[in-house]
Amino acid sequence: MSQSTSIPKKQTRVRDHGYDDFMEVDKKVRKILQFQELILSQTNNMISVSRLDSISRRIGFKQFESGRFILKFPHVFEVFEHPVQRILYCRLSRKAASQIEQENEALLRQIPDAVTRIRKLLLLSKTGRVRLEHIRIARKAFGLPDDFEYSVILKHPQFFRLFDADETRNKYIEAVEKEKDKSLLGVSAIERMREIEYREKGIDAEDIRFSFIVNFPPGFKIGKYYKIAVWKWQRLPYWSPYEDVSGYDLRSLEAQKRMEKRAVAMIHELLSLTVEKKMTLERIAHFRMAMDLPKKLKEFLLQHQGIFYISTRGNHGKLHTVFLREAYRKGDLVEPNELYLARRKLAELALVSPRKAKVNKELSYYRRDGLEEDKG
Repeated sequence: MSQSTSIPKKQTRVRDHGYDDFMEVDKKVRKILQFQELILSQTNNMISVSRLDSISRRIGFKQFESGRFILKFPHVFEVFEHPVQRILYCRLSRKAASQIEQENEALLRQIPDAVTRIRKLLLLSKTGRVRLEHIRIARKAFGLPDDFEYSVILKHPQFFRLFDADETRNKYIEAVEKEKDKSLLGVSAIERMREIEYREKGIDAEDIRFSFIVNFPPGFKIGKYYKIAVWKWQRLPYWSPYEDVSGYDLRSLEAQKRMEKRAVAMIHELLSLTVEKKMTLERIAHFRMAMDLPKKLKEFLLQHQGIFYISTRGNHGKLHTVFLREAYRKGDLVEPNELYLARRKLAELALVSPRKAKVNKELSYYRRDGLEEDKG
């Protein structure tokens, strides 16, 4: 697919610290979640402190790192003395256990929404099918439980069909009634947003018919010619990501430009279907073939920094997280949902200073020594 466009191709990524700071917190949360799973996999959901170091190696912790780690987050992990064995153990704090329960409850309550998300995701695919493994890898982003293959897909045979592809031996999810679903669900998030702009704000419908919400990061240099290019691009017609384009002649330059803008709309809609309006670049790439996305995804997204933001924070620059810019304001979702709010409670616990935690006197030496060692 040609990537010709009036907007300059090669764009330097301009950092937006609001999103990068979000990812720094997210990095801590991901590590906490790994440690939580480790503890919950143990008998009685607790682990002796003496075994922490050896067991935590399974999830990539270095020697002596685990002890210092749990002391950094006393509102998530609790160190206590076993009443019989008289040795130190680690378990989840009451607040952390409550957060997990709230998240699980929120996850179950929004299953109907998750069903709709998957139905719409299948409509974005040009074949009406998506590899099961690709959805499994991105299940958290779409608000799906771990057993979604059974609790979501197989429980709704009126919407989904599972099958093994003979040519690849991969398992796929397919829409049962693609055309019917398209008539009910084939309206994108940006189209609904334009409708709101038109009805509530009185903006001329023709002016915003093909436009996107653009909000460039602080420090992004917008020259005269770039501004003109964006103005022209905003008015360029394109085919909806839910529209079947198989019958069109896509060889002309005009058609290629429309397809390129359609790819922007496709990624915009894909991110809109996620719980947190963000997804890693690597997981977006899993849907590249099914959704006719460009090969050089990162370069393509950097052409549209007013719509998307790519953060490289969180894993030594190896992780690329793509945010839908319009969905966030001051580091938080503009329209938070119940599952997002439940997940953010863990981040809130992680951000509370360890100095504010109440620690039993008999355990204070362990905490003090650990924190002092961490400082050093």
